[in-house]
Amino acid sequence: MDYHEILISGFGGQGVMAIGKTLAEAGMYEGLNVSWLPSYGPEMRGGTANCGVAIAKGEIISPIVLEPDYLIAMNLPSLDKFEATVKSGGAIFVNTSIVKREVTREDVRAIYVPSMEIAAEIGNPRVANMAMLGAFIEATKLLSYDTIVAMLKAMFTGPKASLVALNEEALKQGAKCV
Repeated sequence: MDYHEILISGFGGQGVMAIGKTLAEAGMYEGLNVSWLPSYGPEMRGGTANCGVAIAKGEIISPIVLEPDYLIAMNLPSLDKFEATVKSGGAIFVNTSIVKREVTREDVRAIYVPSMEIAAEIGNPRVANMAMLGAFIEATKLLSYDTIVAMLKAMFTGPKASLVALNEEALKQGAKCV
């Protein structure tokens, strides 16, 4: 792996920032250079939100992601807006729980993940983002699955430690979509 850019986009409240932050922290944990640049719409929940993540062995020139290798589209407006920006040969991850259209480009890999259905089956709608992250990790192998789990354990401590198993199950189920 030399240099990879990821754009994660969706509505506020879908865990878009958590996916990006987890990827960035996992990259640092693995000794890579990372950047994480969040961008919010005017509303905290329900407005648009996206973040760019760069993961590299070498220097990161800019945290701004304009031509991502990978797009995670958690809603239709995100797919509509950013599909064309993905580099040829890249991949687009689509939350089919909300997005009812397919990727139109043939020069990228499309991976469809029913993240909200997975979360509902697990019993907690708040882990839909982790299902998507599981698919991303499985498809790209940019970071180790074990590192992602270690990040979850670092995030959820004390009374929230019980959430690690729930989030890990979502990762596993999302990975099965690949």
